[in-house]
Amino acid sequence: MRFKKRSNADLHQVVIVGGGAGGLELATRLGDSLGRKGKAEITLIDRTRTHVWKPLLHEIAAGSMNPDKHELEYLAQAHWHHFNFRLGEMDGLDRSKKEVYISANYDENGAEIIPRRTIKYDTLIIAIGSTTNDFGIKGARENSIALDTMDQAERFHRRLHNALVRAQTQAGPVHAGQLEVVIVGAGATGVELSAELHNTTRELAAYGLDKIDPDKDINISLIEASDRVLPALPVNLSKAVDLELRKLRVRVYAGERVTEVTDKGIYTHSGRFIPSELVVWAAGIKAPDFLNGIDGLESNRINQLIVKQTLQTTLDENIFAFGDCAACPRAGSIDNVPPRAQAAHQQASMLIKTVKARLNGKALPNYVYRDYGSLVNLGSYSTVGSLMGSVSGGTMFIEGMFARLMYQSLYKMHLIALHGFFTVFLQTLARMITRRTEPQVKLH
Repeated sequence: MRFKKRSNADLHQVVIVGGGAGGLELATRLGDSLGRKGKAEITLIDRTRTHVWKPLLHEIAAGSMNPDKHELEYLAQAHWHHFNFRLGEMDGLDRSKKEVYISANYDENGAEIIPRRTIKYDTLIIAIGSTTNDFGIKGARENSIALDTMDQAERFHRRLHNALVRAQTQAGPVHAGQLEVVIVGAGATGVELSAELHNTTRELAAYGLDKIDPDKDINISLIEASDRVLPALPVNLSKAVDLELRKLRVRVYAGERVTEVTDKGIYTHSGRFIPSELVVWAAGIKAPDFLNGIDGLESNRINQLIVKQTLQTTLDENIFAFGDCAACPRAGSIDNVPPRAQAAHQQASMLIKTVKARLNGKALPNYVYRDYGSLVNLGSYSTVGSLMGSVSGGTMFIEGMFARLMYQSLYKMHLIALHGFFTVFLQTLARMITRRTEPQVKLH
């Protein structure tokens, strides 16, 4: 079988770095509209081989979702949607030569698979997202797990499962802190993980772990430096979520700042010590360190590239950045656009028009953030949220089944952007059928 060579150096080279929700949606839609017609060559670079929607990572960590059924192969997506995929991690930039540097790739034994290389661009779009910010807290990096990647989420689940099996098979009783999970940071990730863990630890215990009493032996603590959970969201939403968490017996410690993380637990500024088997760090974000001042571009204290409302970097009109790795001014406000999935989705949609405008020599559009509200999923127990702006004409608090359907629709919209409506409909139908024949929690 002969394959057509995909590379054409004479075409306008659009290079997208980062295959997260925004980057992959952008590559897919540009590939379908420009790559397929031979109007530009679209290349996506990512350090992993597969894509998983980041808001699902807490479900993978808790074990309520099998990642094998929700990950997408970048190479397959590239083949289906007329763009190139290059495996690797960006670690440098030469703006004068319009080149991106990609570090060498190695296998699990340290053998080099792909050598260090450069990729040429005419338009560079950086969408590498964010990583957890441990703020330099003593022991945080060594003794806690972040949930930035699927590997980290799966690592947490393995450690959780091992802790339960160890407690089941040990000679003595479960001791204090042995099955305690501490989550640092009560933003959306921390809150959703705490509720999901309450459910899945009980599901796991029901599968033959009869020595473990979930209500007595398994504890989940949520630590937040601010005076309430979900400090970035409306107060009424925060109060509703706090009430639901306490119903689930999640121990909420608001106004507590972590000062040290050890292999035995955490210390807070008030002198409190919470023993713990597992610590998840979900407090704060920053862009990857290598972006800080990369080849002279402007960046802020958390390494985000500073961009104009066109999403162009301030010092180079050929380089764009969006999503969590970009500091974009919010129209009519002194604040930047918040690092949220809806912002990245909106920016990706605008950048499709932007790239086409650049190719046609037209003026570029400006990005205006539209806040459609917030949704927080507490697993099978509750979903709460608020709808805002053009959706409701104001602010409307929602909860229950309607809120849950709205939350699920966010993921479906992402899938539709990648695969189309009909494919997503068939996938959803297949999962509804097979779910009846599978355990409701990952057992390994």
